[in-house]
Amino acid sequence: MRPKHARHFPWLLYLAPALLVYTVFMAFPLIDSLRLSLFSGNSQATRIFVGLDNFKRLFTDPEISTRYWGAFFNTWKFFFVHLIVQNGLGIFFAVLLTHETMKGRHIYQTIIFIPTTFAVLITGYLWKLMLNPVWAGDFLVSIGLPFLKHPYLGDTNTALWAVSLVSCWQWLGIPTMMFVAALRNISTELLEAARLEGAGNGKTFWYIKLPLIKPVVGIIAVLTFVNNFNAFDIVFAMENVNGAPEYSTDLIGTLFYRYGIAGQHPIGIPDAGLGAAIATITFLLLLVLVIPTLKNTQRSA
Repeated sequence: MRPKHARHFPWLLYLAPALLVYTVFMAFPLIDSLRLSLFSGNSQATRIFVGLDNFKRLFTDPEISTRYWGAFFNTWKFFFVHLIVQNGLGIFFAVLLTHETMKGRHIYQTIIFIPTTFAVLITGYLWKLMLNPVWAGDFLVSIGLPFLKHPYLGDTNTALWAVSLVSCWQWLGIPTMMFVAALRNISTELLEAARLEGAGNGKTFWYIKLPLIKPVVGIIAVLTFVNNFNAFDIVFAMENVNGAPEYSTDLIGTLFYRYGIAGQHPIGIPDAGLGAAIATITFLLLLVLVIPTLKNTQRSA
């Protein structure tokens, strides 16, 4: 016989397995990282409670604070490129793909989504070859585009932008498909009424389509924000964990990896407490910015 609470709340039986997995693999590590940020040492035997000393070092130590603020601002640049280029193109392609006169939309949807299925390491390696001036330079010269021959990944002024655009290219398919789904849910009666009133495509999108998909825009913006502030693999694949050249592609994810897991070169000794402090600040930043964004964008849902 089922317990009394299970009879009153049958959904608990379906929620319990997922809740258990989430608690063990997500919630508990998150809470433990908050605790770990208050200790020094890398093993249970050598850990010493230091309070907020790890946070103090992160913001006052000349070398550590320089690396942290550099990675912090690079991550914001990385995010804004995705927000503007990736999500902007996602809306643009979604509007084209949902237009009633569009032919072959399934083919185009597949083409846009295919890069998403590639492994990040493969994507990074292929684009690293294509952006290499030695490998691609002769080809660019042969097609009359010698001015595009440039060491994009070796120039501190272009490396971060190149990595960001490659990441946008790979993940463009996800926001595009989400926007497509949102636009297809808009009532055709509203669009017909706008057309009868003489509204063109631009006004229909700006005054009808965009306000109605605002909740989806908010969700995609939040997902972009969270994913970009945890980005690591694309920089690792195209540059290295030191954010070469000269830390110009260093993100919070690579900084956390160096200090908390691999150890900052040349010492090479991980500092779990400092890494946990970086993760804690990132979590609090995400919490502070994500919740208002969700509230503002979901209010009209």
